[in-house]
Amino acid sequence: MTAPEFSYSLLDVSGSARRGKITTAHGIVDTPAFMPVGTAATVKAMTPQAVRDTGAQIILGNTYHLMLRPGAETIAELGGLHKFMNWRRPILTDSGGFQIWSLNELREIDAEGVTFRSHLDGSRHRLTPERAVDIQDMLGADIVMVLDECTDHPATRDQAEESLRMTLDWARRCREAFPNRPGHGLFGIVQGGMYEDLREEAARALTGIGFHGYAIGGLSVGEDRATMLTMLEAAIAPLPGDQPRYLMGVGRPADILQAVARGVDMFDCVLPTRSGRTGKAFTHRGEINLRNARHAQDPRPLDDRCQCPACRDYSRAYLHHLIRCGEILGATLLTGHNLHFYQDMMTGIREAVAKDKFAGFSAAFMGEMEKGDIPEHP
Repeated sequence: MTAPEFSYSLLDVSGSARRGKITTAHGIVDTPAFMPVGTAATVKAMTPQAVRDTGAQIILGNTYHLMLRPGAETIAELGGLHKFMNWRRPILTDSGGFQIWSLNELREIDAEGVTFRSHLDGSRHRLTPERAVDIQDMLGADIVMVLDECTDHPATRDQAEESLRMTLDWARRCREAFPNRPGHGLFGIVQGGMYEDLREEAARALTGIGFHGYAIGGLSVGEDRATMLTMLEAAIAPLPGDQPRYLMGVGRPADILQAVARGVDMFDCVLPTRSGRTGKAFTHRGEINLRNARHAQDPRPLDDRCQCPACRDYSRAYLHHLIRCGEILGATLLTGHNLHFYQDMMTGIREAVAKDKFAGFSAAFMGEMEKGDIPEHP
């Protein structure tokens, strides 16, 4: 069976907020969408079926980690990443650029690519734009990301300009190396540090090269929210309206709502899964720490507006007990709950945009979260 062409359809708008759908080789993604992070071919503490049950339609895999272990060639020989991890829906793979950037003293960057030492065993590896595309193609990713250099923060203008020139050159090379397979797309990444004109320049240059979608990278790296939103607006303004926009690594509910209001379609972040593993939960009344003693004898559900297994079948007292005892089930239940919360939020966003009521939905959603948790159980 021939895969459909990769495409984006804009269905509704509410202000600058958008509702659409992305068609890929492995299915449709309704947008705005949140992608759970499956770094090493797994969303930590979750089975693929459990991730599907949260409502997730697409997940993210990490090129850097998978190329080191078990290796892209191994995964390809075993049928590709979808089969390897038993996830039959769409997958986006990042290029590995951010992880290599974070290695700091273990990497050497030049115009042709990056040489780095593995954080696992110190072995040396070489990643070029062409190799990054090849690895992601072997993995079988529905959405492939170009190799970029994540600009340091803070960065001088000269540093940001030099980094951007390299990122744009690498983007051109990735585009040339990308095999045009039905249902598979390549996204460019807008960099430029905290300089509005560089963000605009990057977006125009990438549009000129021509990609299936566009990501905004290098944000939420230590800057304040106002600066992040200013850079986001500068990056989005030149981008085409008939292709998806992806804000990389930004995932607090308030930030997602602000970004959707500015026209972003896709998000990923480790926050909901990492929080779940450390005893923290997102609810309609704000964030909750299940380690706190106030939950020890509370028979009520974590969030009475949620239908996930943690809220439907267990009390706060039990969840508190699991977390305090370090039981794996606690991490599983809270991770699942957080992913349910995020997917429910995205469903609400899409429904509000379809009714042209996004601004009201966003204000009500954040107003409820800012009220704080329900009073303590007597």
